[in-house]
Amino acid sequence: MYFENKPNGVTGYGRIGRVTFSKTLRSMYYDGKEFLKVKNGFKHNCIDIETGEEYWISGCKKDGDDTLYGGNKPIEIDEDAREEYWTVVRNRPDLMAKATSN
Repeated sequence: MYFENKPNGVTGYGRIGRVTFSKTLRSMYYDGKEFLKVKNGFKHNCIDIETGEEYWISGCKKDGDDTLYGGNKPIEIDEDAREEYWTVVRNRPDLMAKATSN
């Protein structure tokens, strides 16, 4: 999944990693944090339960344009998700060792 923290409500830091879901699919868990899906968020679709920070969380895109507003800033890819991201999502196994997208 693609995670983008929204500290100023519009743009923020992005990362690609694996998540687990609750049984209801309303909560996601990543890196020791719990994220709750929200409706009608302004430029975010989830919040960190503990801190209230806003996030945009979505599936990864084949073209690599994962950020909400596009752009070419580097996006870190967790090591345990790197192989699947480059081979399955992007169909670029030649880039499997690359730790960032864009």
